[in-house]
Amino acid sequence: MGAWLDERLSEFVDATGFLADGRFVYESGTAVAGLDPYRPNTFVWFHRDLAAETVVPGPIHLIYRDDRLVVIDKPAFLSTIPRGRHVVQSVVVRLRAELGLPELSPLHRLDRVTSGLVVLATERRWRGAYQSMFQRQEVAKTYRALAPLLPSLDLPVTVRNHLTTRRGQWQAEVLPDAPANAESLIELDSVIDGLGVYRLTPRTGRTHQLRMHMLGLGIPISEDPIYPVVREIAIDDFTRPLQLLANEVRFTDPIDGRPRQFASVRTLPLRSEVG
Repeated sequence: MGAWLDERLSEFVDATGFLADGRFVYESGTAVAGLDPYRPNTFVWFHRDLAAETVVPGPIHLIYRDDRLVVIDKPAFLSTIPRGRHVVQSVVVRLRAELGLPELSPLHRLDRVTSGLVVLATERRWRGAYQSMFQRQEVAKTYRALAPLLPSLDLPVTVRNHLTTRRGQWQAEVLPDAPANAESLIELDSVIDGLGVYRLTPRTGRTHQLRMHMLGLGIPISEDPIYPVVREIAIDDFTRPLQLLANEVRFTDPIDGRPRQFASVRTLPLRSEVG
């Protein structure tokens, strides 16, 4: 077994060292020994070494917690789930350790650069009921965004179009002749320092939907690193947060029928939390 692992994995990890340290294990948790005979169709597990990650600044505010749900208000630049170069610096990994909830998992998506509310299930047994509620679009979500004012724009307006993403591309695309799969209500709430504070109510949940819909109206969200053009920004540059805030979440609890409503403690404009 040791020779096979070394042949297959030595390009990526120190297979010999992993074997010596007992870091390869079978499904039973028993360490793989280098002289074990090769057994086809056998699962072998190991944890890879993680690259050093810069700590994402800003607190994760705990908005609510009970036996089934955790609701938090995350800062910009913090991933919701471990992904790519963001593993330890993710909501799930940090909160599993901080709250002592090893099965904690998010019930919906929030872009890494977006700030605001994320709802999570405390245990695997609760996840299905709540995730189904999100998938059936039974959750009302409201965002706030800071963007330019456009006097000629008649608001409120409902934007409907067909959005798609392509593998390897940062930006989403609009397919003009396809049936609508994305819908957002855009309203102007107030004006701050010559910029509009917009209330955004998505009625669907496509990737980059709100950012694309604001761009399509000619009012791209302030400090967006992807729209209208992709900007080269260092992975540890936390100085210019996207001015998009997941502000409110409302739903009827599928377990006990209670109304649930949560609000972010952050406000626009979002400031850099570096230092």
